[in-house]
Amino acid sequence: MTAPSRIPYELLIGWRYTRAGRSSGRNGFISFISGVSMLGIALGVAALIIVLSVMNGFQKEVRDRMLAVVAHIELLATDSEGFADVTGLMAQARQHPSVLAAAPFVAQQALMARGDDMRGAMVRGIAPELETQVTDFTLQLPPSVRDALQPGSFNVVLGGELARALGVQVGDRVTLVAPGGQVTPAGVMPRLKQLTVAGLFDSGHYEYDATLVLLHIDDAQRIFRLTSPSGVRLKLKDSQQARSVASDLAAQLGPNVIVRDWTRQNRNWFAAVQVEKRMMFIILTLIVAVAAFNLVTTLVMTVTDKRADIAILRTLGASPRSIMTIFVVQGATVGVLGTLAGLLLGLGVAFNIDVIVPAIENALGASFLPRDIYLISRMPSDPQSADIWPIVLLSLAMALVATLYPSWRASRINPAEALRYE
Repeated sequence: MTAPSRIPYELLIGWRYTRAGRSSGRNGFISFISGVSMLGIALGVAALIIVLSVMNGFQKEVRDRMLAVVAHIELLATDSEGFADVTGLMAQARQHPSVLAAAPFVAQQALMARGDDMRGAMVRGIAPELETQVTDFTLQLPPSVRDALQPGSFNVVLGGELARALGVQVGDRVTLVAPGGQVTPAGVMPRLKQLTVAGLFDSGHYEYDATLVLLHIDDAQRIFRLTSPSGVRLKLKDSQQARSVASDLAAQLGPNVIVRDWTRQNRNWFAAVQVEKRMMFIILTLIVAVAAFNLVTTLVMTVTDKRADIAILRTLGASPRSIMTIFVVQGATVGVLGTLAGLLLGLGVAFNIDVIVPAIENALGASFLPRDIYLISRMPSDPQSADIWPIVLLSLAMALVATLYPSWRASRINPAEALRYE
């Protein structure tokens, strides 16, 4: 039993059952249910792609702002004395082909005070001429501010949030309270140093804007009584290779150097983002699953409606396997069309979300990401093939699985029983 064309008759009949329907009657209702299943799969796939793309966009925005402040890799001494030959260490680190630049630094915790206001801060001593090669946000500082960080000037650059918390502006003086006091006849007295605010910076990351203080590395060593820098900051050609490069440097530099890459410094944040992505994937996959398993209802109703057709095909020589194939084709067609529609819809929204969201905000007169609350005022999106392909394959797999049982039941229909009341 073959069709005149070379296309297997199972495919032709399965496709005919998928698109068949009248404006009224049982066939029309079955086609309506099939269309609803297709629409549900499309919306579920699109929702998954859009949500994961937006989460990737937020992660990328925060990561880029974070990497503008932190180094890709930090080399730290195993003791508190720092590195005596920091120049040699920098030269040795630059020998790695992935390292672009290196800069020494001093990092210490301290208190910043002005009047009755006092805030904890991370004081970072930098060499301005080298630091601009390692971190991007220092390039955004005006040249006059970078030039103000001269040895012996004791000028500082504060994060904007920290300056607002202390109530200081450029030109004001603040007091740095260093850890570890000095012993006097009256007891242990804290070490204080008056500093002049030479400038402010806004990195776009609240954690650093509220805690980071920059001053010249020589001034930092004098304040904290250090004889050498605390470590070296490195910039790589590709920040995503930081973990492998850190492993290479750890083996190259030996056990006396602690190598720490940016992914380990912010491990908890990245782990939390990954957990959120997994949970959103699981939750939204349930939408696709519900739509896919609506195919079971569609196919069961189709099998019931087509019992006479199935019996006639069996009497003409169609095997149970061919009958099963017909209904698998019908269900798979709905799954494929729904998945493709969802893929196109999801990618269309994800790649144009910077246009769609502002249009919705203008129409509703609302702002989804107010500038005074969120660091990011626009909706970012970053579609990634590593997320999209699993969504597509999972949707197709669930649609195929949903067709198996009704198709198997169709193949078990007895022609004599089906034709008895026809």
